[in-house]
Amino acid sequence: MFQGTGSDVGKSLIVAGLCRVYARRGFRVRPFKPQNMSNNAAVTADGGEIGRAQALQALAAGVAPSVHMNPVLLKPQSEIGAQVVVLGRVIGAAKARDYRALKPKLVEPVLSSFFRLKGEADLVLVEGAGSAAEINLRKGDIANMGFARAGDCPVALVADIDRGGIFAQILGVKAALAPDDAATIVGFVVNKFRGDPSLFLGGMRTLETRTGWRAFGLAPFFAAAARLPAEDAFGLPAANPRGDVPITIAVPRLERIANFDDFDPLRLEPSVRLVFVPPGKALPVADLIVLPGSKATIADLAFFRAQGWDVDLLAHVRRGGRVLGLCGGYQMLGKGVADPDGVEGPPEAVEGLGFLDIDTVLAGEKALAEIEGECLVNGAPFRGYEMHVGVTRGPDCARPLLRLADGRLDGAISATGAVMGAYAHGLFADDRQRAAWLASLGARSEIEYGPTVERTLDALADHLAAHLDCDALLEAAR
Repeated sequence: MFQGTGSDVGKSLIVAGLCRVYARRGFRVRPFKPQNMSNNAAVTADGGEIGRAQALQALAAGVAPSVHMNPVLLKPQSEIGAQVVVLGRVIGAAKARDYRALKPKLVEPVLSSFFRLKGEADLVLVEGAGSAAEINLRKGDIANMGFARAGDCPVALVADIDRGGIFAQILGVKAALAPDDAATIVGFVVNKFRGDPSLFLGGMRTLETRTGWRAFGLAPFFAAAARLPAEDAFGLPAANPRGDVPITIAVPRLERIANFDDFDPLRLEPSVRLVFVPPGKALPVADLIVLPGSKATIADLAFFRAQGWDVDLLAHVRRGGRVLGLCGGYQMLGKGVADPDGVEGPPEAVEGLGFLDIDTVLAGEKALAEIEGECLVNGAPFRGYEMHVGVTRGPDCARPLLRLADGRLDGAISATGAVMGAYAHGLFADDRQRAAWLASLGARSEIEYGPTVERTLDALADHLAAHLDCDALLEAAR
């Protein structure tokens, strides 16, 4: 099990890279994260959803993602509450205090999924959540030490030297943990090092001496990680650093932005300047503005207006600009959004942005499925997925954006053709569809996204194999 000294220290990437390292050695490898908190999710072939990071790790291991790789997924809907997904299916929403009472009931499905993966694998690589030393959450814990003890998993601690305070990070974890929990840690990895590694050899020895834990390695900063899907929105760049490029695509960074990996392929295109617009900044002049998915459509609609983005979007449309709404962003573009059953928050109905003549009711079962079809605007095929709650109807649905392979129609287009939206995710990850969109904007696609991700995972595996003691990690496993 790989636990961290904090969030965003690189646990997800290290597990992904090691999945590829050991899979290339011929091992049957499975990733596992007992509890994840992320609005960046992936649909599994068995009709559920898991954290996007575990789907990437499964790809690295060369296996199909499964709900058992992330049995508990928390999808934040507010500052104090989240939707709770167990074995790929929503079981409800809970505030933080209520979730603490719920956790004891989740131990059984978490351990059941873990032992299921153990039964089909030679090696299970487990990822913790946040910090190993969140001692205020230790009672009933299923994400870090509570799971490590229940699952009999030795722990490698991952620390981030790039953020500074590396000695306090690692020594502080040991000081904070109860002795029985600290005893599960068998070694540590210092991650994201910049500079001459020989200058930190003494530091590694000091950490070994002071902790009694083995140093599994010093991993230099891996810049190519930017080509891989991120686990949460905190690391989203404001813009990719390109100046003179043919087109600009802007994405407002909603407070509850979801499935933002929709935009990763665009970020890698040399012809595209992709701008994630932070709160408080105006939407820029752009060729295309994309309203992303949201975990709380009504709340993010209010957030959108609070930034003045509704005024910016109207000006964009009046200049002849194009708009695309994806999932929650599609719902926002309509005349109204109603949540009569309180699916996302208090029951209410609000006015939408009014760019599409449609109305949405947030009700019914959550749609979770891999899909394929064609875009009725550009004629290009696509493969993607749907992950949404809600039924959308209205006159503009008579001009759908997509036709699915099963004959269903998805989306709507305004009478002018400038504003459109659909529920489908993953459009831009399909090279055929992305090329068609860029061509319509006057640019050319220059990458193959899937092969780019595969090459990056191979490079990550090479990187970790060169700098970590992978044999020692394997020896430490039980």
